[in-house]
Amino acid sequence: MDITLYCREKGEGAPLILLHGNGESGEYFEHQIDYFSQKYHVMAVDTRGHGKSPRGHAPFTIRQFAEDLHSFMIGRRIKKACILGFSDGGNIALTFALKWPGMVEKLILNGANLFPSGVKLRVQIPIVLGYGAASLFARRSSKARKNADFLRLMVKEPHISPEQLKDLKVPTLVIAGTNDMIRESHTKLIYRSLPQAELAFVEGDHFIAGKMHERFNARVDVFLSGKKDA
Repeated sequence: MDITLYCREKGEGAPLILLHGNGESGEYFEHQIDYFSQKYHVMAVDTRGHGKSPRGHAPFTIRQFAEDLHSFMIGRRIKKACILGFSDGGNIALTFALKWPGMVEKLILNGANLFPSGVKLRVQIPIVLGYGAASLFARRSSKARKNADFLRLMVKEPHISPEQLKDLKVPTLVIAGTNDMIRESHTKLIYRSLPQAELAFVEGDHFIAGKMHERFNARVDVFLSGKKDA
């Protein structure tokens, strides 16, 4: 890895890694850091080129972000961790788990998608248009180039087939908002494709971890603790 990822840490115990969404930082998880640090060593990692982590020179892709996470864990001597990923962070977490399943204790996928068409069309169309506009000005403007990098992730990635998930024997919670920007049918597809998955919906939009954090945290806590959800 050509960079060192920044992370916010709190608590002691088994490692719980939090991966934020596109264009965000570990600060998104302020309610999760405080809550889960009572039981876990929480690490909210800033993805390459996000928050306080440098951009570096490697490709700006989901696959590269997963490689960065692997390097982060190796550097920290973390042999195995629970990983909670939101949106693109969920896509990174899933990509990581597919390549290094032995390093994942449990997986929480919040508002993740396997491919771009998993996003509702009314959300995706403005993103596609924005990506086209940013790409036009990318050569002349560093700001437009950075914007194009972020938007490209939502327009062109990820590339995961449901068939790839069938051999991923990692306990997984697939969780989304009832009015998420990810199609409900797509969230259910992810759930059905994983052999050891649970499915949960929390009333709200894509950002339930922030806006509905009490319900979100409670459901994730049930999953991590191994209790059966009532």
